[in-house]
Amino acid sequence: SQSPYACRLRSLMLSSSFLLRFPHAVRRTAAPPMGAVRQLNVHEYISMEVMNLFGIATPKTHVAETADEAENIYLHKFNKPGEPMKDVVIKAQVLSGGRGLGTFKNGLKGGVHMVTKEGQAREFASQMLGQELVTKQAPNGILCSKVCLMERMYMRREMYLSILMDRASGGPLMVGSPKGGTSIEDVAANNPDLIFKEPIDITKGITHKTCARMASNLGLDDGSEAHEKAVTLMKNLYDMFIGNDCTQVEVNPLVETPDGDVIVCDAKVNFDDNAKFRQSSIHARRDLTQEDPREVEASKHNLNYIGLDGNIGCMVNGAGLAMSTMDIIQLKGGSPANFLDVGGGANETQVQKAFEILNSDPKVQAILINIFGGIMRCDVIATGIIKSAKEIGLEKPLVIRLQGTNVERAKTLIEGCGFKMIIADDLEDAAAKAVGVAEIAKQAKDIGVGIKFEGFDL
Repeated sequence: SQSPYACRLRSLMLSSSFLLRFPHAVRRTAAPPMGAVRQLNVHEYISMEVMNLFGIATPKTHVAETADEAENIYLHKFNKPGEPMKDVVIKAQVLSGGRGLGTFKNGLKGGVHMVTKEGQAREFASQMLGQELVTKQAPNGILCSKVCLMERMYMRREMYLSILMDRASGGPLMVGSPKGGTSIEDVAANNPDLIFKEPIDITKGITHKTCARMASNLGLDDGSEAHEKAVTLMKNLYDMFIGNDCTQVEVNPLVETPDGDVIVCDAKVNFDDNAKFRQSSIHARRDLTQEDPREVEASKHNLNYIGLDGNIGCMVNGAGLAMSTMDIIQLKGGSPANFLDVGGGANETQVQKAFEILNSDPKVQAILINIFGGIMRCDVIATGIIKSAKEIGLEKPLVIRLQGTNVERAKTLIEGCGFKMIIADDLEDAAAKAVGVAEIAKQAKDIGVGIKFEGFDL
């Protein structure tokens, strides 16, 4: 994992402290905020296409968006008249791990199936396309709009290989294991001696010696054809990693075939959003349907946002203050609905949009705004909130704690705006009030009683 968030939202999301407190956020995809790393995730078939451009061997692959197209691909792209039907793997294209063990909401078990005869490709595709696949990483389900049909590979050996940016070693790190085709987290927990790491000097690039040592650690015999092919694949994989501004390239499994070929059978690739100007063709293939719509909307306005599963919406300036705010909400018995850092340079429009995202979220039952004005002026926050309230209304209880630059001006604006807002002088008081009104709203919803907060007399 990466270190705690400084100015980079995705780094925060992967930090140990954040995950310990909010583990359900681990698979969320963060929006691309100011100076943050969103780490664009693309579908498997796109990863395969990129690998092919760098001379990396992958199974023959085709993509379909309809059941009839999937059947046509199976019959005419993988098979020839008069010959025995070939086995083909059909995979749901969703941005989530654990597809094979997932379940579609229509009851179909698994997002990965084997097609062995005519009609099966159409049958499986019809049950996958337009349906939501539930996995451990996507417990609420994620829409499948495409399926990938892939040549079946016969495996002599399954291995694991990845390259990622590693803060501890100060550069790229290649990680490998002879035990692939399964959860690498489980391997690391149960057999840590089967995890091998090779730091790479980014100024010199990957070396033949490094690749040869990793190939041997993967279990390939020194001097064998497979060993040499693995070395070449690692060099090409590193060229792809650097050339495409990747933050992670993960291959699981990397397969040795009975013929001695070394092939990437499944891959996950993330790209640095800060390099979008260099990698526009890849970033143009971002699939917004796979992302949290709240995060997509926030990304359009350069807001640092991660959706969570609680019911108290948070708007804060500064990552550290945001994490502290979420912590104290939990200490008071509540649960944050999001991480939202408007930063120090937000304008009224961004503040207004941030408030609209919170106010329109059906999970949010109370909103807590916690601003410590330094570079970010309190009156800018107040003006943005008031403008938004006038345009869309103030449907949910709003608790505000403001301190710092132009705080008195902000309080004057709030007092004269015509909307009832709860003002708190310190964070503990603000959190307690937000948790209190959220709990009232939750209990009323649970028993089917409509309530309206007037005056917020708590």
